[in-house]
Amino acid sequence: MEIVSVRINSLGNLHLPADLARELGAEPEGELSLRVTPEGLLLRPSLHHPRKVYIEPTSRCNFSCRTCIRHAWGETLGAMSAATFERILTGLAAFTPRPSVFFGGFGEPLTHPRIVEMVNAAKQAAARVELITNGLLLDAENARGLIAAGLDTLWVSLDGASPESFADVRQSESLREILENIKRYRELYRQTRGGTADIGAVFVAMKRNIHELPKLLDLSSKVGISRYMVTNVLPYTPEMREEVLYHRAVERAAWQASPWHPHVSLPEMDLNQATREALFQAWNTRPGVLFKKHDQCPFIEQRSVSISWDGYVSPCLALLHSHESYLFEKKRAVTRWRIGNVNETPLPDLWNLPEYRAFRERVELFDFSPCTYCASCEMAEANQEDCFGNTFPSCGGCLWAQGVIQCP
Repeated sequence: MEIVSVRINSLGNLHLPADLARELGAEPEGELSLRVTPEGLLLRPSLHHPRKVYIEPTSRCNFSCRTCIRHAWGETLGAMSAATFERILTGLAAFTPRPSVFFGGFGEPLTHPRIVEMVNAAKQAAARVELITNGLLLDAENARGLIAAGLDTLWVSLDGASPESFADVRQSESLREILENIKRYRELYRQTRGGTADIGAVFVAMKRNIHELPKLLDLSSKVGISRYMVTNVLPYTPEMREEVLYHRAVERAAWQASPWHPHVSLPEMDLNQATREALFQAWNTRPGVLFKKHDQCPFIEQRSVSISWDGYVSPCLALLHSHESYLFEKKRAVTRWRIGNVNETPLPDLWNLPEYRAFRERVELFDFSPCTYCASCEMAEANQEDCFGNTFPSCGGCLWAQGVIQCP
């Protein structure tokens, strides 16, 4: 965390250091977002300045995991064309400061034949570049190419730390090969760029593999993982409904702050035989006792936008493709929201469409019905509308927005 001093001039205006103003995207007569919290004021970049662009190079994948969205959709699979990617790069260049780029979405980026070229081009046009992979295709050639292209952060999906658990989820007996690929990437990075590679691991937690989490954390020193992101599983099939670990967590997440709900601030404390029962009971107390308030939709918090392999722009990964999933026992149909296509309309124009700006403002306030907690009526079965009067797309049943599902 960095602490920066700011000045207030004689007119009462806040004066930001020039480099910080540029980082926040503040221009003369521009705007920033100022959030009032119990701890003070939180100065954020403008809600209407993009900070992160998710690019889906392809919707194809070389794995068939138990957890995959492909079990719940029938969309045509494809890979991004050079022309579509060039339109995205042109759009990125129009923003000041430049947003970062994340290559991911719902396919395996390394199956795209031009992925190294795309990373290299994005690095010239974006603030920083990240990519997520299942790691199997991270051979020496791809590793050298990504490092030379300037990739800032490599994320690897690892849903198990033992070959047996990994194979159970991924339907592939390739864990040892993937771990060797990660180690080689770390060593090649050290040899060619110096220093330590920024490597992250994403773990999808569920009943069948949660016992693997401690073993996964032990891999940090062995293969060079520097950060971990743990997410819950989003069940796309009836089988995966039995794997969720967040029944009570959704109750806590769905309740908003209220003067009738006490706030609990816990200090650092050992979790041992003396504390675990009391902490467990406190954590599972009635909804509304807020240990930590989730900041709502991470895609809005990041000021991000998502682009599918065929050039369609959506506000988030959750709305990038139509699909079905399960909200506990209830099947829920999510209809994608296509704001437009970069092949027809420049990305900055799509970002600034009045209806898209209004949607970002609505989601930041997040005045949606708590469908994730209630789910008692037919409105919870789709993202078309909710009982608060919100129309499509309605986000009250989105587990990403509740902090239950997350991605880098």
